[in-house]
Amino acid sequence: MHPSRHTPARDYSPKSTAQPLFDLCPVITPHHLPSTVPLPSPFPPSIALRSARRPPRAFFMSRERRLPLVLALAAAVVGVLAVASPRAEAELQVGFYNATCPIAEGVVFAEMHAILHEDPTLAPSLLRMHYHDCFVQGCDGSIMLRSRRGTAERDATPNRSMRGYDAIERIKARLETLCPLTVSCADIIAMAARDAVYLSKGPWYGVETGRRDGNVTVAEYAENDLAPPDSNIVDVKTFFSVKSLTAKDIVVLFGSHSIGTSHCEAFRKRLYNFTGAMDQDPSLDARYARQLRKLCPRRGGGRGRRAKVPMDPGSGFTFDLSYYRHVLATGGLFQSDGSLLHDPATRGYVERMANASSPDEYYQDFAAAMVKMGRTDVLPDSLGEVRATCGVFVD
Repeated sequence: MHPSRHTPARDYSPKSTAQPLFDLCPVITPHHLPSTVPLPSPFPPSIALRSARRPPRAFFMSRERRLPLVLALAAAVVGVLAVASPRAEAELQVGFYNATCPIAEGVVFAEMHAILHEDPTLAPSLLRMHYHDCFVQGCDGSIMLRSRRGTAERDATPNRSMRGYDAIERIKARLETLCPLTVSCADIIAMAARDAVYLSKGPWYGVETGRRDGNVTVAEYAENDLAPPDSNIVDVKTFFSVKSLTAKDIVVLFGSHSIGTSHCEAFRKRLYNFTGAMDQDPSLDARYARQLRKLCPRRGGGRGRRAKVPMDPGSGFTFDLSYYRHVLATGGLFQSDGSLLHDPATRGYVERMANASSPDEYYQDFAAAMVKMGRTDVLPDSLGEVRATCGVFVD
C-alpha cells in the first residue's frame, strides 16, 4: 500500500492547460534569426535571439512472442556494443553544424516555437518521436520514411497514433532553403524533442548533432523494439538494456510522460482484463481507476474511442515532477508506469522525485539520459545520408 494513497483527492479528468506553454516567450519567426549562430550554450538561451545564442502504446505482439526476440537481439549485440558505441559517440558533438550551417539550431527552435504556438499538443508527440526513432534501428530518422505498401515504421502499431511528421518536414524545408543537404532529419528530430521539452517549461540542454539518415524502414522492427504500455518492469528493463540504457535511464526517461495524452486502448486491458479473467490491475488506485472507467467504457465505442486521457492529470502540458507524484499515488496510467514501483532502483527514484522540492536534479538527469539515448546506433558517414526530404517513399 502506497503511503501517499491518503493524500487529498485529485481530479483526474482532462484539463486544458495549453495556454501556459507560451508564458515563457513571445512568438519568433525564422526571419528574425541572425546570420550566424555560434556554439549553443548548455544553458537556456536568450529567447529573443538578439545575441545569437539560440539558437505507448498499443498491443502489437504477445509477451510470449516478444521477449524471446528481444532477448535474442540483446545477446547478439552484446559482443559489438563495446566497439559500436564509442564510434557512434565520437561522431556526435554539440555544435556540429557551426561551420556548415551555424543557424541550424536557431531555425529549428524558431519553427518549433511557431509550430507549438499553433498546436501545443504536438510537444509530447515530437518528444515521443525521438524515442521511437532511436529505439528502432538507432537514431537515424527512419521513422520519417514512407511506404506505399504500408510496411514502414510509421505504419507499425506503436506509431499509428504518432503525430508531428508534418512539423519535422516543415522544419526540414526551412533548413533546406538556408543550408541545402546539410542538416539530417535525425538531428532535426533530436533538436525538436529538446525544444518541445523546453517550451513545455522543462530543461534546456545541449543536443549532440552529426547524425546521418538511414534509408531502411521496416514496420516489424518497430513492433519488436518498442516497449508496449502493458509491459512489466522485467520487460521494460529488457527493452532498454538492448539499447545500453540502465534502470536509472528508464525511470528518468519515463518522466517524459509528464506531458501528453493517450487513447484508451493503450491501457484498457489494465482496467477490464488484466490477467485474462475480466479483472482490474490490483496495483491501480481505486479512485483513479473509476475516473478512467468513466472516460474509457468497457466496450470502447463512441466517446471511449475518441477520448484522450492525460498521462499526468492536471499537468499534462507542463514538463515537471508531477508525473512521479502521480505514479506514486495512483500507479500511473500505463502498466509500464506502475511497473516502476516494482523494482527497488526505479521505485527509489520515483519516491525521491515525488518528494523533491526542486526539479533541478531531475532536469540534470533527464538531459544526461536524452543525450545518452540520442547516441544509440548512430550511422557512420559511409552508411548514412542527408536527404532533401525526410519522408521519402522507399518503395
